[in-house]
Amino acid sequence: MTAAIPEPEITSVNRPYWEGLKQGQLMFARCRQCGNTWFPARPECPGCLQDDWAWTPSAGQGRLISWVVYHIAFHPAFRDRLPYNVALVAIDEGPRLIANIAAPHDALHADMRLRLDIAHIGAFALARFAPA
Repeated sequence: MTAAIPEPEITSVNRPYWEGLKQGQLMFARCRQCGNTWFPARPECPGCLQDDWAWTPSAGQGRLISWVVYHIAFHPAFRDRLPYNVALVAIDEGPRLIANIAAPHDALHADMRLRLDIAHIGAFALARFAPA
Protein backbone atom coordinates (compact mmCIF):
# COMPACT_ATOMS: atom_id res chain seq x y z
CA MET A 1 0.00 0.00 0.00
CA THR A 2 1.34 3.42 -0.98
CA ALA A 3 1.29 6.14 1.69
CA ALA A 4 -0.80 9.22 1.00
CA ILE A 5 0.95 12.45 0.10
CA PRO A 6 0.70 14.87 3.04
CA GLU A 7 -1.99 17.46 2.38
CA PRO A 8 -1.36 21.16 2.92
CA GLU A 9 -2.69 22.86 6.02
CA ILE A 10 -5.26 25.27 4.62
CA THR A 11 -6.01 28.34 6.74
CA SER A 12 -8.04 31.51 6.28
CA VAL A 13 -4.81 33.30 5.30
CA ASN A 14 -3.61 30.85 2.61
CA ARG A 15 -6.98 29.56 1.29
CA PRO A 16 -6.99 31.89 -1.79
CA TYR A 17 -3.60 30.48 -2.83
CA TRP A 18 -4.86 26.86 -2.75
CA GLU A 19 -8.22 27.72 -4.33
CA GLY A 20 -6.42 29.61 -7.10
CA LEU A 21 -4.32 26.55 -7.93
CA LYS A 22 -7.46 24.39 -8.11
CA GLN A 23 -8.79 26.87 -10.67
CA GLY A 24 -5.54 26.91 -12.66
CA GLN A 25 -4.13 30.19 -11.34
CA LEU A 26 -1.01 30.85 -9.24
CA MET A 27 -1.73 33.62 -6.71
CA PHE A 28 0.84 35.55 -4.68
CA ALA A 29 0.66 38.26 -2.04
CA ARG A 30 1.44 41.91 -2.86
CA CYS A 31 1.65 44.67 -0.25
CA ARG A 32 -0.46 47.74 -1.05
CA GLN A 33 1.87 49.91 1.03
CA CYS A 34 5.38 49.06 -0.18
CA GLY A 35 4.76 46.82 -3.24
CA ASN A 36 6.63 43.85 -1.77
CA THR A 37 5.60 40.41 -3.07
CA TRP A 38 5.90 37.08 -1.26
CA PHE A 39 5.18 33.40 -0.75
CA PRO A 40 4.00 31.72 1.42
CA ALA A 41 0.95 33.56 2.70
CA ARG A 42 1.20 35.37 6.00
CA PRO A 43 -0.99 38.02 7.65
CA GLU A 44 1.44 40.91 7.20
CA CYS A 45 4.02 42.08 4.69
CA PRO A 46 7.49 40.70 5.54
CA GLY A 47 8.97 43.95 4.18
CA CYS A 48 7.08 46.70 6.01
CA LEU A 49 4.96 44.62 8.45
CA GLN A 50 1.71 46.25 7.28
CA ASP A 51 -1.40 44.10 7.03
CA ASP A 52 -2.64 45.91 3.90
CA TRP A 53 -2.04 43.38 1.11
CA ALA A 54 -3.96 41.56 -1.60
CA TRP A 55 -3.81 38.36 -3.60
CA THR A 56 -2.48 38.95 -7.11
CA PRO A 57 -2.60 36.54 -10.06
CA SER A 58 0.70 35.51 -11.60
CA ALA A 59 1.27 35.05 -15.31
CA GLY A 60 2.83 31.70 -14.35
CA GLN A 61 6.28 32.35 -15.84
CA GLY A 62 9.59 32.30 -14.01
CA ARG A 63 13.11 30.99 -13.81
CA LEU A 64 14.93 28.26 -11.95
CA ILE A 65 17.16 29.56 -9.17
CA SER A 66 18.38 26.32 -7.57
CA TRP A 67 17.35 22.68 -7.11
CA VAL A 68 18.22 19.40 -5.47
CA VAL A 69 17.46 15.87 -6.66
CA TYR A 70 16.40 13.47 -3.91
CA HIS A 71 17.43 9.83 -4.20
CA ILE A 72 16.15 8.89 -0.74
CA ALA A 73 12.50 9.30 0.25
CA PHE A 74 12.15 11.06 3.59
CA HIS A 75 8.41 10.31 3.60
CA PRO A 76 6.90 6.96 2.52
CA ALA A 77 4.56 8.69 0.02
CA PHE A 78 7.53 9.74 -2.12
CA ARG A 79 9.24 6.34 -2.31
CA ASP A 80 7.67 5.51 -5.68
CA ARG A 81 8.62 8.92 -7.09
CA LEU A 82 12.39 8.59 -6.65
CA PRO A 83 14.38 10.32 -7.84
CA TYR A 84 12.49 13.63 -7.62
CA ASN A 85 13.55 17.25 -7.57
CA VAL A 86 12.73 20.14 -5.27
CA ALA A 87 13.46 23.55 -6.75
CA LEU A 88 13.49 27.23 -5.87
CA VAL A 89 11.61 29.15 -8.57
CA ALA A 90 11.48 32.93 -8.96
CA ILE A 91 8.29 33.95 -10.70
CA ASP A 92 8.55 36.98 -12.97
CA GLU A 93 6.47 39.12 -10.60
CA GLY A 94 9.15 38.81 -7.92
CA PRO A 95 8.41 36.24 -5.23
CA ARG A 96 10.09 32.86 -4.99
CA LEU A 97 8.51 29.52 -4.16
CA ILE A 98 9.52 25.92 -3.73
CA ALA A 99 8.15 23.55 -6.35
CA ASN A 100 8.96 20.51 -8.48
CA ILE A 101 10.15 20.86 -12.08
CA ALA A 102 8.51 18.46 -14.55
CA ALA A 103 11.63 17.80 -16.62
CA PRO A 104 14.49 15.30 -16.72
CA HIS A 105 16.90 16.09 -13.90
CA ASP A 106 19.89 16.32 -16.23
CA ALA A 107 18.06 18.99 -18.27
CA LEU A 108 17.78 21.41 -15.34
CA HIS A 109 20.05 24.45 -15.32
CA ALA A 110 20.28 27.76 -13.50
CA ASP A 111 18.15 30.56 -14.98
CA MET A 112 16.12 28.01 -17.00
CA ARG A 113 12.86 29.64 -18.13
CA LEU A 114 9.82 27.93 -16.65
CA ARG A 115 6.05 27.95 -16.97
CA LEU A 116 3.44 26.95 -14.44
CA ASP A 117 2.31 23.31 -14.73
CA ILE A 118 -0.21 22.66 -11.93
CA ALA A 119 -0.36 19.09 -10.61
CA HIS A 120 -3.75 17.88 -9.33
CA ILE A 121 -3.29 15.31 -6.58
CA GLY A 122 -6.42 14.01 -4.95
CA ALA A 123 -8.47 16.88 -3.56
CA PHE A 124 -5.76 19.54 -3.90
CA ALA A 125 -3.52 21.12 -6.53
CA LEU A 126 0.20 21.87 -6.30
CA ALA A 127 2.23 24.52 -8.08
CA ARG A 128 4.90 22.88 -10.16
CA PHE A 129 6.75 24.08 -13.24
CA ALA A 130 7.94 22.79 -16.60
CA PRO A 131 10.41 24.18 -19.14
CA ALA A 132 8.94 27.20 -20.95
